[in-house]
Amino acid sequence: MIDELLDPAICQSIYEAFPKDGNGFFNRESFREKKRTSADLGAYDKILADITYAFQDARVVDLISKTVGFERIEPDPKLYAGGLSMMFPGDFLNPHIDNSHDGDRERYRRLNLLYYVSPDWKIENGGNFELWDEEREKQKTLTAHTNRLLVMETNKTSWHSVSQVEVDRPRCCVSNYYFSVDSPDSTEYFHVTSFTGRPDEKIKRAVGVADNALRNLVSKTFKVGRGKNLVNKGKN
Repeated sequence: MIDELLDPAICQSIYEAFPKDGNGFFNRESFREKKRTSADLGAYDKILADITYAFQDARVVDLISKTVGFERIEPDPKLYAGGLSMMFPGDFLNPHIDNSHDGDRERYRRLNLLYYVSPDWKIENGGNFELWDEEREKQKTLTAHTNRLLVMETNKTSWHSVSQVEVDRPRCCVSNYYFSVDSPDSTEYFHVTSFTGRPDEKIKRAVGVADNALRNLVSKTFKVGRGKNLVNKGKN
């Protein structure tokens, strides 16, 4: 975590550029999550595009790469799963591991960069980042403090979540993801974003097992089918 990342006035300007009613954001709502996202940076004040792509500047990528000890890390100009997110009262994100690859399935997802900008954000507000053990029984909470950058490694066991927002104002975040051709554990693998319930959510945990398996199957089948279509297209 890096606190007080930018001048407070710049952080405030970034927050003010978010549409406070979430207008234009895509509403994601299921048993897995409830939040709003947008990668349409051109629809809002230029400062939102500026801060998002600032994290993709080669100097920033190099600095973060050296700080965490990773090599051959690359940003994602296509913003696959990245961009802007807003969470309102009652919104949440259940424990999950992120999808393993980028949109083309050519690089492994290795780092999440989350920059929080909502003013005077306290732990009691909810909407905080949570890290879980592999059994998803114990968690550590990291507050979504104003002007805080959080960098998280993502791999097969990097379970994390966001607690339910408890206040009547939005929690705003700028998200970026870094990828690499190198697998986190030097093995080849693939999985979709996989969700589970919290320890007291037994039904969600059971549903999550089936839901994750089905979505993995569909995604892998689609990948095989797409590969065959490309081969056939080449022959024609």
